[in-house]
Amino acid sequence: MPSHEVVPCIWLDDQAEQAAAFYLKAFGDGRVLGTSHYPESRDNPSGRPRGSVLTVDLELQGRRFTLLNGGPIFKPNPSVSFFAHVATPAAADLLYGALAEGGVPLMPIGSYPWSERYGWIADRFGVSWQVMSGRRPPEGSAITPSLMFVGVQHGRAEEAMRFYTGIFPGSRIAEVARYAAGEGPEGTVKRARVVLAGQDLVAMDGHGEHRFGFDEGVSLQVMCEDQAEVDRYWEALGAGGSHGPCGWLKDRFGLSWQVVPKQIATWMGGGDPAARDRAFQAVMGMGKLDVAAIERAFVGR
Repeated sequence: MPSHEVVPCIWLDDQAEQAAAFYLKAFGDGRVLGTSHYPESRDNPSGRPRGSVLTVDLELQGRRFTLLNGGPIFKPNPSVSFFAHVATPAAADLLYGALAEGGVPLMPIGSYPWSERYGWIADRFGVSWQVMSGRRPPEGSAITPSLMFVGVQHGRAEEAMRFYTGIFPGSRIAEVARYAAGEGPEGTVKRARVVLAGQDLVAMDGHGEHRFGFDEGVSLQVMCEDQAEVDRYWEALGAGGSHGPCGWLKDRFGLSWQVVPKQIATWMGGGDPAARDRAFQAVMGMGKLDVAAIERAFVGR
């Protein structure tokens, strides 16, 4: 098993705690893993109140998420959605109904050729869920991120899957279904499933006109064991894309990633406010994260 984990991060304005409670209730199987806060000693670039909640880390049906209070700059959109697999049509109806409270239906719950019970919903926080009943692959996850390649990225889903599986050791393309003549642009990806760092990821080419695309509204965090892993993923994922501040980057397809050390939760969520503030300030001054420098700031050296 790889030493790292890929964790979806959902950008919210100031609703991370409310979203965590909403998802825990909707899924009925999860827990909050930790909470971090903005510095108490100084203002922050997001304009959030000093000492307010920065992130909530939670687990839903075995899948980790980070909910980030980043301000109103970005919002989730359907370019990154999440398949939620359930065993029965009744369970699909129940979960879809829970996620639909205050949300916007994208495809109504019903019977489709690919599932006895399926529905696509954008919940009250803008996060897109594809609820589906039926058997999932033997090694498949209950919740699976799905990437939709639209606009200028249309037709690049397979290229992206080969790019990602070439970066993460032990990864593979598990299946690819393509559009036939008359279904869409022939040969483009209708649905592909990869196993990335031991976790499922789905990709598809979305034809037609879409007013959205990949951005920071949903990013993927690579949780690294040490500086060597940080260095490797920072360079590999950013090749052909662009590197940003605080461990963020965009790959050549426009998808946002965060390359961070696993210790980030300890540094940002520790019990000593002064130590948290020092670590936060150190991160804010970095592009690629320097594990040793953040640790020194945290302990006050």
